[in-house]
Amino acid sequence: MLRCFFFWLIKIIGKENIMANSSINKTRMLCETAIMIALATALSYVTIFSLPHGGSITLFSQVPIIIIGYRYGVKWGCTTGIIHGILQMLLQGLGNFAYVKGIGAYLVLILADYVLAFMSLGLGGAMFKKVIKNQSVALGLGAFVGSFLRFICHFVSGVTIWADYADGWKGVWAYSASYNGSYMAVEAAISIVAVVALSFVLDFNKENLKKTKKA
Repeated sequence: MLRCFFFWLIKIIGKENIMANSSINKTRMLCETAIMIALATALSYVTIFSLPHGGSITLFSQVPIIIIGYRYGVKWGCTTGIIHGILQMLLQGLGNFAYVKGIGAYLVLILADYVLAFMSLGLGGAMFKKVIKNQSVALGLGAFVGSFLRFICHFVSGVTIWADYADGWKGVWAYSASYNGSYMAVEAAISIVAVVALSFVLDFNKENLKKTKKA
């Protein structure tokens, strides 16, 4: 089934020019993307802290998706994020469906908490590559924006389908912002530090990953 997902990814992206002045071997890209999705999924199980109603601080699980977005562009990054989000839902999130009722709530749960949330990471990773030449800055900003967009997705989910858990808070908006912000702020910080650190070691602009040249 995962194999079908990855071939579907190739068809969607088509003939997009991924890297300037480079003809990328799509089989190589597919393998690299599959590895990064597997790595992101594995790291999502390494939790530093988990909240009672979903959401957790993980060990760099956002980083592989952000890097794929930076290396291969918006379409590839977003599609990779979507696939990772679907896997997260299937492997870790099916239990959440027991707490919501109605087709509308199911759609919000699927889209906001999984599909769009993790798609945002790939989008963020790709966002600044063409406008900021400094790899560290582009990746750091990408990690920040991707994490913030993911937070917005979870925030929307919190004020809609998870509003019943806002008892004791001064409004559902404050509840969702505080609850989702409590783990996403740390996730963002961890991701920013990780991608910036990696950018000093590896040149992600190269087809074959190489060590960053020292000044």
